[in-house]
This record gives sequence, C-alpha cells and structure tokens, in this order.
Amino acid sequence: MKEAAKKFCGIESIYNNKELYGVTDGKAVGTYVEHKFQKYLKNQFDYDKGSYAKGIDLPGDTIQTDIKVTSIKQPQSSCPFKDAKQKIFGLGYNLLVFVYDKNDNAETGTATLNFVSCSFLEKERTADFTTTFRLREMIKDGANIEDIIAYLNDKNIPADEITLALIAKNIMAKKPKQGYLTISNALQWRLQYARIVSLAGEIEGISKLVDKINE
Repeated sequence: MKEAAKKFCGIESIYNNKELYGVTDGKAVGTYVEHKFQKYLKNQFDYDKGSYAKGIDLPGDTIQTDIKVTSIKQPQSSCPFKDAKQKIFGLGYNLLVFVYDKNDNAETGTATLNFVSCSFLEKERTADFTTTFRLREMIKDGANIEDIIAYLNDKNIPADEITLALIAKNIMAKKPKQGYLTISNALQWRLQYARIVSLAGEIEGISKLVDKINE
C-alpha cells in the first residue's frame, strides 16, 4: 500500500484534472482523492476490504488504515471522537496522509494537485505530540497517579473523573509512545499534520513516502 501511495502521488502530481478546476472546497478535493486512490488500489490488488462500519477507509484486518487528504495551506482534517484515550494512546488505526498543493490553470481549465508530502503513520504514533511528550516526561520524573490525573484535568481531556482515573492507571502501567499529531479537544477530533509534514528525520513508526518539503 505504501509503495502504491508513492506511485499514486507521482502520477497525480502531473495529471491535468478538469474535475477539480476551480474547486476550493477542501473536503470535496479530499473525497475525490480518497476515492481515486482506492480505485487505484482495487485495480492492482486483491485485499480484505473489511467492514466500513469501523469508520475508516481501509478497515481490513491486515491494513487498518484511514486515508487523510489535506492542503499544504492548512494541513489538518477532522476525525470522529471515540474515546479520550485516543489522544494519549493513539487513534487505534494507521493513517495515510496525503498533502497537496493545488494549482488551477485558467488557460487549460484544469487543476494539478502537486503532492508535496505523503506519510504513513503506524497507529502507535497517532497520539497527540504535546500530551504524550509531557506524560512521558512526568513518568520519567517520578509522577504518581494523582499527578497524572491533575495534568489530564488541566488539559481538559474530555472524560469524567472515573474515566480519567482509569486512563491515569493505564498510563502508569504502560508509558504511552510519543505521538506526532496535534489533536485538539472537541466533539470531533481536529487532527493537524504540520509536524508530520516538516519532519525530516527518520522516526520509528512513521514512513515519509513523499517529501518535497525537505528535499
């Protein structure tokens, strides 16, 4: 899938697209790319498509990946809120993040989507960067459960006191991995990818498939 995503970016970056000319709705562009990439996969591979009831684009047991498409001008997207633990331990599935720079050509009446970044994040790396960084530091400094609960309260993690206490116990029992998303609190998570786009070095669990930003 990762190899296919890299090839797909190369093909689409030079494709003169009439359907997207003049389209400014990022959601419409994202839906178009998601469907086109899934069609690209279906034309080349047989794979377990899984149940879409799971709420992700490629829910098969061996893939478990959601596709995110976003503009370089504001690299972010929304994500269904399921559990407060997602911000600390990850979303529970992998992410394939396409980041494009869209240009319209008035002379030809076409648009090009230059994919400047494409990254694959393993599910363990899909937690919030700042939250996991601070929690890992607190554990290293000898924090106890009360300290963890106080921090989660200060950060307005969307959960009641009983749930926060359970989350704190889980954190103490198993230190969360460092996440690399920025996840804002809301009824729907807002995922921001600026850190992923600018990430130049190698990080275990993150594959930079296309990186025109740091070339």
